[in-house]
Amino acid sequence: MLRYLLIFLLLPLFVTAQPHLLILGTAQDGGYPHIGCKKGCCTKVWSGEKEKENVVSFALVSPETGQWWLFEATPDIREQLQYFNDQTGGKYRYLPDGIFITHAHMGHYTGLAQLGREALGAKGVKVYALPVLKQFLETNGPWSQLVKLHNIDIQPIAANSVTGLTKDIKVKTITVPHRDEYSETAGFTIITPDRKYLFIPDIDKWRKWDKNIIEEVKGVDIALLDATFYDDAELPGRRMDEVPHPFVKETMQLFTGEDDKTKAKIHFIHFNHTNPLLWNKDRQTELQKAGYNYARTGMSL
Repeated sequence: MLRYLLIFLLLPLFVTAQPHLLILGTAQDGGYPHIGCKKGCCTKVWSGEKEKENVVSFALVSPETGQWWLFEATPDIREQLQYFNDQTGGKYRYLPDGIFITHAHMGHYTGLAQLGREALGAKGVKVYALPVLKQFLETNGPWSQLVKLHNIDIQPIAANSVTGLTKDIKVKTITVPHRDEYSETAGFTIITPDRKYLFIPDIDKWRKWDKNIIEEVKGVDIALLDATFYDDAELPGRRMDEVPHPFVKETMQLFTGEDDKTKAKIHFIHFNHTNPLLWNKDRQTELQKAGYNYARTGMSL
């Protein structure tokens, strides 16, 4: 009996000692509330009745080595770094051991500016970037100043390459079709001893990809997938094909024939302010009853 009691008491310590993800934000690039929004989805946040939501980001944490890595440098990076510090009781360095960036759209890389001369004045923060993104950062201000002053140290990565972070943690870089005005767009598979995580916050449509998203989800334990829009009725008066994303309804339809275990791996993320999964409890419950999950800030995976 004593043996089982000790196992029960020590189990939480064992679990938290494993590499894991800590969600730091779930909103699309414009954040929540959204600039200029006077609709019901945002007015309660502007008035203080509801809490804001930061842009998509998460921490990859290695308790064993005392290291952590940030995925995406969002406009909310200041709050997210502090949130991570508070949530982990100050056990880790304030700045991450590296930052992985998917692409050069506002919500995914502009937070790098906070590391520069005008703000933190950081030294040598590793930033993992694909070739076109690397060149963009090195040759366009103000990002080039971050490189010149050694606020950031760009670590080149390549499509289908694997980056070793510790002896047990690796990150595989993949590319996905998206609006690549300034850089290519990456997705990442995070590999730890006990779990594999897939992260694709932005993609035009699953059918445009040269990989099968169903098989990709089956090959991991948790998949954080693009959920910018719930359906095609969210932007009245605007052509949805100007900002193509797989609607949540489309992804759910695609996985209709899959088993519950596969569906449960999916954690939708990257919600536009119009997406009811960001603020509507009924729609959130409906999604979960259908077997899927949605990411929430503070969630540990």
